[in-house]
Amino acid sequence: QVQLVESGGGLVQAGDSLRLSCTASGRTFSNYISWFRQAPGKEREFVTAISWSSGRTFDADSVKGRFTVSRDNAKNTVYLQMNSLKPEDTAVYYCATDPSPITYSGHYNIWGQGTQVTVSS
Repeated sequence: QVQLVESGGGLVQAGDSLRLSCTASGRTFSNYISWFRQAPGKEREFVTAISWSSGRTFDADSVKGRFTVSRDNAKNTVYLQMNSLKPEDTAVYYCATDPSPITYSGHYNIWGQGTQVTVSS
C-alpha cells in the first residue's frame, strides 16, 4: 500500500517562493507522482506530474514557467518548487500516484493529507 505525505506549505506574500515535498512509501518506482491543488469552493485541479523512473514531467498551463517538479529517488521524495507565487495559487496542495499522469482528480483513490499554501497580496 502506497502512502504519501506532503509538507512545506505556509503563508507567503505574492512574488515569494515555496518548496513543497511529497514523500512516498511503498511501491511507487514505476509510477508518476502528480500534484493537485484545491482552493476553497473549487474542484481539485491538476498542477504537475513527474515520472519516478524517467523524470519526464507534465505541467498545467497555469503554472508553466513558475512551478518546477523534481524528484529525489534516494529519498522517495518529489518536490514542487513554486516561484512567483500569486494569490490565486492559494490552495491545499496534494500529491497522488498512478502509472500514468492522469489529470482528472477523480481517477485517484490514494492521496496524502495535503499541505496548505496561502499567498497574500
